[in-house]
Amino acid sequence: MTLEELRGSLESPRPPAGLGKPLEALWHAGRGEWDRAHRIVMSAKSRDAAWVHAFLHRQEADRDNARYWYRQAKRPEFDGSLEDEWTAIVSEMLGRP
Repeated sequence: MTLEELRGSLESPRPPAGLGKPLEALWHAGRGEWDRAHRIVMSAKSRDAAWVHAFLHRQEADRDNARYWYRQAKRPEFDGSLEDEWTAIVSEMLGRP
């Protein structure tokens, strides 16, 4: 799946199959469904999930909580726009073999 395909799927009622929890959470975040995205990522235990968790708390302007999750993900804090961060996370996760 490409970034463009994932973006296009945001109009669908359900996320594409086989995304994995971090990407599924980002899919919901891309639709403005923060609570759903947060519930999904809270149930996942990985660095990718922590990265998405950081993004979600940054999205709600909870910088302290976001910093905690960036540390868990072993990622630097993102200082660009939320849209740019969403795109960067999705692109990296989709680009992995």
